[in-house]
Amino acid sequence: MHEDPSPGLGRPDDRRGSVLSSLLPESLSLPPLYLSTSPIAREILQHDIEDVSDESAIASSSESDSDAEVDPSADPSAEDVKLAFHPSGIVYGCGFSTIPLPGVDRPVPNPREIEESLRAEVELLRDNDILPPKHRHGSVVERVYHHIFSPEGSPGHETYVTLGGPAETTPLLMVDTEDEPQTPPPEDVHKLWEEAVAAHHLKTSWQRETKTLVLYALPLILTFVLHYSVTIGSVLTVGRLGMLELGAVNLATMTASITCYVPVQGLATCLDTLCSIAYGAKQPGLVGLQCQRMTILLWLLMAPIAVVWWFSEPILTALVPDGDIAHLAAVYLRILIIGMPGVAAFESGKRFVQSQGLFHITTISLALGAPLSFLQNYVFVFCWGWGFSGAAMAMAITQNLLPVLLVLYVWLFEGSECWNGLSRKALRNWGPMIRLALPGMVMVWCQFSVLEILTIAAGQFGPAKLAAQSILVTVTSTSFNIPFPLAIATSTRVANMIGAGLSDAAQLTAKVAVVAACVVGTINFSLYVGLRKQIARVFTPDEEVIAITSKVMLICACMQIVDSLAAVTHGILRGLGRQAIGSYANLLSYYLIALPVGLSTAFALGWELSGLWIGLTAGLAAVSAIELLYLCHADWEIAVAQAESIMRSEDATNAELKHH
Repeated sequence: MHEDPSPGLGRPDDRRGSVLSSLLPESLSLPPLYLSTSPIAREILQHDIEDVSDESAIASSSESDSDAEVDPSADPSAEDVKLAFHPSGIVYGCGFSTIPLPGVDRPVPNPREIEESLRAEVELLRDNDILPPKHRHGSVVERVYHHIFSPEGSPGHETYVTLGGPAETTPLLMVDTEDEPQTPPPEDVHKLWEEAVAAHHLKTSWQRETKTLVLYALPLILTFVLHYSVTIGSVLTVGRLGMLELGAVNLATMTASITCYVPVQGLATCLDTLCSIAYGAKQPGLVGLQCQRMTILLWLLMAPIAVVWWFSEPILTALVPDGDIAHLAAVYLRILIIGMPGVAAFESGKRFVQSQGLFHITTISLALGAPLSFLQNYVFVFCWGWGFSGAAMAMAITQNLLPVLLVLYVWLFEGSECWNGLSRKALRNWGPMIRLALPGMVMVWCQFSVLEILTIAAGQFGPAKLAAQSILVTVTSTSFNIPFPLAIATSTRVANMIGAGLSDAAQLTAKVAVVAACVVGTINFSLYVGLRKQIARVFTPDEEVIAITSKVMLICACMQIVDSLAAVTHGILRGLGRQAIGSYANLLSYYLIALPVGLSTAFALGWELSGLWIGLTAGLAAVSAIELLYLCHADWEIAVAQAESIMRSEDATNAELKHH
């Protein structure tokens, strides 16, 4: 970080002599939230480096490491990048209604993030007229574009700010030629960036932040929708079989999620830390080793879960009065045991490619797997006459197909440099990994278990209500795949700005995101109200279920606004490094408001399914209110200082790992 005073942008040096100076010393002491996992991650990687240092399995990666460890000045974009301070809890390809994933630590920037960071720096420098625009302002359209994206107070398009002395590219940039101005090399961009920050010239506009959030969120929306479409296909198919089948698939899916899928995702969050740090420390062979170890661990944990699923019928019968629904749900779970290995492998595989910045591989795998899932549902259920069991088989096959597609892409195209084959070293050093993974699993499980409790409660009101619950959960989870990616985009952008010391820009991003959440929530509200009967008919032809669903969907429509707000405010908190605030707010609101209100209105007042969703809506309203209140009174400049300390700490960690 630049050491020049920058009071307007919230740098730590600005506050010397201020009220905050005593709270933010030069060696800032961070709360346990930030640093508690770092020693564990360092311990894991150091042990692995020591274990494999003499092994031929890692010899190739060691040779590449020696070649890669060159003078940092040779790769200025990687060393000087300022907008790659990404938040934790970013897990691509998964997402459940009202469940933000907290994560355990901040990933190290990967090549794609570094490239995006450089592009973002150039855009902001151009918006502030520190670099000439990409196109000369000749046409009316170009002048309007520049006027829209230039922040208030920028010098104007006729005059470009000169910062410091002339660089190599200065004459080229400032000469008025008919050719398009060239983008300067990364070292010059970073130099201009640092000088602009020190001179308080960098500002942003709401138009720029809106465009950035949309561009960040769109590919994530595609990924999340593709991933959840596997579940949607199963529910759509089963809904054509009857009311009992529709209720059973919801009960089975919720049970599978709470007992297996959510714990697996929670445990795998530690790979976000381990794989990214290993890759950032120029130890690519350890990325594959960590994924191997986690996959084996998850497979072992799934063995007792599979036993529970196989003998789940007595348990489900005790929870749900209708024995037929419990029996069908148990059948569905037994078949899903086949897909367990694929679930674990895909969660580890996603982290394997994401640590390298290859996010598109997950999307491509889902883009191929999701349509095949729909095809399998149609063939197994209707063409081959397997009925309800066919839908479960389609789900299980798809779960195993997704990691196969991911592995094939890595093997044939890109990402294989971090894989050195299977190694017995993956069977050792499990203790620290388990300690690192457990907090993420517990937090995610506690948050998601609320939906399972509500599903069990819905089963007490009869098969029609449980079938309607299945539709409502599917629809709300699908619509949540818009605000949740928006929340991820927001947390990324806010963290970028905080890491760069631009607290004012981060606050503007947060305001834009909150407005965007309200817009998304309002659009979803309108769709729910206007199309509530048509949406229900997509899932089932049963008129009783359609009537119940359309009635309760009015409550779900109201929930959309607070659901979107809760997701985005939690994303802002993640970007600030305050994800613990959001996680605790979620837990308190769910267990002290959502469940008590939902269960009491459902049973004591006799509102049944409507009461359950009123409780969940009240809980989400409380979450969004708490998080908005906190953000209104948060000190963003403290977050800037803490971000700087985190980056200093992690730079030291990476340097230490590289020397092993």
